[in-house]
Amino acid sequence: MEAQVENAIEIASNPTADRNLKSQALEFISQLPSQPESQRICLSLFMREPRCSEVVRHTALDVLDNVVGSAGTDISTLRNLQDSLMTYARSTYSTAAEAQATVDTPNLQNKLAQTFTFLFVVLYPSEWLSFMGDILALTASSGHSTRDHAPGVVFFLRVLIQIHDEIADVLLSRTPDERKKGNELKDLIRERDAKTIAASWQEILSQWKGKDSKIIELCLATIGRWVSWVDISLVITETLRDQLLELVISSSPNANGPVPVRETALTTLTEILRKKMNPDYKLELIEFLKIREVVAHLVSSPALADLRTTSQYDTDLAESVGQLVNHSLSDVVRALESAEDQIPMMMQAVSMLKGFLPLVLRFFSDEYDEICSTVIPCLSDLLTLFRKKRASIPMLHEQSASMLAPILDAIIIKMRYDETSSWGNEDAQTDEAEFQDLRKRLHVLQQTIATVDQNLYQDKLSAVVITTFENFQRDASRVDWRDLDLAMHEMFLFGEQGLKNGGLYSKSKPTSPAAERLIGMMFRLVETDIASSLHPAVQLQYMEICVRYYHFFDANPQFISATLERFIQIVHHDHVKVRTRSWYLFHRFIKYLRQHLGDIAQTVIQALSDLLPIKAEIPDEVSDNSDMSSNEDQQSPSARFDSQLYLYEAIGSICSTRGVLVANQVVYIRTVIGPLFSDFEVHLGPAKNGDELAVMQVHHLIMALGTLARGFSDWTPASTSPTAIPPANEVSEEFSRCSEAILLALETISVSTEVIRHAARFAFSRLVGVLGSRILPQLPRWIEGLLSRTSSKDEMALFMRLLDQVVYGFKTEIYDILNTLLTPLLQRVFAGIAEPATGTDDEIQLAELKREYLSFLLVILNNSLEAVLVSEANQAGFASVITTIEHLAKDASDFPTAKLAFTVLCRMVMTWGGPDIQLGNPQPTLPGFDRFMIERFSPLCWSLPSQANFDPKDAQGKQAMGEAAGLQKAIYTKTGEQYLDFLRTSELSSMGMDAGTVEEYLSALSNSDAKTFKQYFQNLVQRSKR
Repeated sequence: MEAQVENAIEIASNPTADRNLKSQALEFISQLPSQPESQRICLSLFMREPRCSEVVRHTALDVLDNVVGSAGTDISTLRNLQDSLMTYARSTYSTAAEAQATVDTPNLQNKLAQTFTFLFVVLYPSEWLSFMGDILALTASSGHSTRDHAPGVVFFLRVLIQIHDEIADVLLSRTPDERKKGNELKDLIRERDAKTIAASWQEILSQWKGKDSKIIELCLATIGRWVSWVDISLVITETLRDQLLELVISSSPNANGPVPVRETALTTLTEILRKKMNPDYKLELIEFLKIREVVAHLVSSPALADLRTTSQYDTDLAESVGQLVNHSLSDVVRALESAEDQIPMMMQAVSMLKGFLPLVLRFFSDEYDEICSTVIPCLSDLLTLFRKKRASIPMLHEQSASMLAPILDAIIIKMRYDETSSWGNEDAQTDEAEFQDLRKRLHVLQQTIATVDQNLYQDKLSAVVITTFENFQRDASRVDWRDLDLAMHEMFLFGEQGLKNGGLYSKSKPTSPAAERLIGMMFRLVETDIASSLHPAVQLQYMEICVRYYHFFDANPQFISATLERFIQIVHHDHVKVRTRSWYLFHRFIKYLRQHLGDIAQTVIQALSDLLPIKAEIPDEVSDNSDMSSNEDQQSPSARFDSQLYLYEAIGSICSTRGVLVANQVVYIRTVIGPLFSDFEVHLGPAKNGDELAVMQVHHLIMALGTLARGFSDWTPASTSPTAIPPANEVSEEFSRCSEAILLALETISVSTEVIRHAARFAFSRLVGVLGSRILPQLPRWIEGLLSRTSSKDEMALFMRLLDQVVYGFKTEIYDILNTLLTPLLQRVFAGIAEPATGTDDEIQLAELKREYLSFLLVILNNSLEAVLVSEANQAGFASVITTIEHLAKDASDFPTAKLAFTVLCRMVMTWGGPDIQLGNPQPTLPGFDRFMIERFSPLCWSLPSQANFDPKDAQGKQAMGEAAGLQKAIYTKTGEQYLDFLRTSELSSMGMDAGTVEEYLSALSNSDAKTFKQYFQNLVQRSKR
């Protein structure tokens, strides 16, 4: 059997073994823990001489672990394992030096330590009380009391680490029972062995200092783990402290020791500081450990001082020391937070704060962002403390006044690109992204300072900006682009102060002192002509600032022309990042200030004419979602085209201002769309024949026409805004030509139609604003093109949403056209709803189509167009409409759709049910509708909750039931006693409802208000489902 197990393990671990044989071996091994002989066999395989292969021994220990952890393992088996493994440990790890050749590999030592740990968890409480002493005995050679036996020391430390990880590691998720067991074991260790273990650490450090750095590191790692839950007074004695500090400040060049040991010692110190304790005790611990003195020594050491500006700078050491400083200052801040009424503790903490702040700023200002980031948390804690407590604690107020200025200076300097950075290079994209992330974190610190001392913040940032601009004005060639970028970045961020009150100006005056400073910066920006800098980062910052503070140009239009010239120069930049971003910024600038630009429209069009030609490229994947705000790769053809569309919208905006004569608007439109139409003619034929590039070109041309239309008109049908007026008829006539061209493409191209439909749908939604009612005669062709037999459910839903807007906007003019197209339109929708969903995405699109269909019916009903549903042309399809709504109202798998279906039915009742009645006969406006809604609509209110998968506790289900209650209330207001009689004699009784509950139900329906009955109905449904 033993040979069989060994063979199975060898096969299972052999990567070249037959797959079927390997599978059988794994199955055999998985069954071993349940076999009676497994413990004996695996113990023998592990301890046998000559030794088995390492994988066999490792697997054998795995099986033994399962045996130990099994609830069915008896105590005698566990004791046998204890004795056998302890015998092995003594023979392997506690013999004389000549036996060291037989010591297990580190991997196997860790595995054996884990097995001992599992035995510890089970036996230490009551059976193996001498566990720690037995393992510790392995550390001393025969006849010696010192911890001088390296294999035993290493194994002892490995076991301690495994025990911590098993019972005390806070990063591991544990069950309540596991946490309870771990806490009980920790209590037992504290009571029995903690003092001995802590003393052993000091002995090991003393014995192996300067001899074996690996043992020192392992011991320090053990201390760093255990200190979080062992009594600190046992661990941190003067002896251990001095040993730690000696290791930290060691500067010996010996390659085997100091550097890695020092790093581990620093980590151990940091772990000691992380131990939870009262703030006053933590301050005493920081002073006892002499953290500030140690850090000051390391900061002045050659590794962190002399070599700081060289390639030999020890960044790992700097990062470790920075983390130590971060934890120290955070603890000091926590002490200050809790010491409001404790003056001695407050004074001690303030004194320590003064000592640590220069050290914090040293690491914060480090050239390496990773090192800077180590102390950002403690600076954030400190600034938050100043914000919260500065006003209430005079001592803290005094300290903050002297500390904020150097902190803000350091933040501003750190905001600057370093000397080795390059902007815009593809190879530096990761570094750029990391730097921008750092800037965001620094910005948070700056904003906190602004809330603490607004005047300091404004003075500092204003000085940085103004001084840099003045230097540029004196001699632009001597100003580094990094300084310009820093000044402009800070100016951009200053807007959070300057724009607090909604803008820079109120009645031609600055809205605040911060706004006044910002206005002064803007004057310097445009008068100094910062945009003349050739660096792309500066040029982009210039555009970003001008767009953000467009209020300045509104109040000072004399600067617009020169600024626009600079914008036009930048939009022609060669760098793709500048070009694509600047096109968007140009569009925003034009949109904000369009009322000032009418007299230069022609100049702008001419200046941009070379950027307007469209050249499509085949993307790797044609996406159906070309949202212009997407964060696609700026290098991709799709992203570049999306940015190019902003130019078309900008031209539309600038050409359609009130200052431009209608005749000129027509000329400008023709100037722009003429080349597009010519391109249409060239590519329409090849696109029809399936040329993929030509199809993509037509797609882009349609998108450009739609975007131009959006820029031309802010007006929407039925708009009541006094500033949004419909375009002139002459303008609408020109865009009618665009609409005809798009329809021609829809009707002509039969391949890749999804791509063309996407662009046409995009353009349709934007042409409505410039065509007005002129689009209505074309509506059947639009529907025919956009709702083809190959249209997806998602396409149908999107177009239905567009139709909602058209119906609402032209409700007084659309009846005849809607009457003609309604039946074929709904037939297409019904076909889409009837198609089975083939996946998760399809199910989502189907649900969306259902809701858009119901929303479309609501728009018709809410805009007095209900007659179109029952007209002579559409009456035959009305039954299908009702049937579909009924089906959706009973769908317990889609509560939002069911709720909307009940809303539609309720609206139908209010529309065709006639006047509200108390007594007498119903008077429906649609003959026979009173009986129809009673017999067809009312039963639906119980059909949904009667579904097997209906959950009455589901929040959306309760909302659907609320709408069902509203439907019943609406039917009652239109039919009165007739409805109550139907419920009493037919509907409720047929459901098996007893007479008392029926009368209670009818009383609630007839006497309660809508809100009360809704609550009653929801509760009744819940009771009925129990």
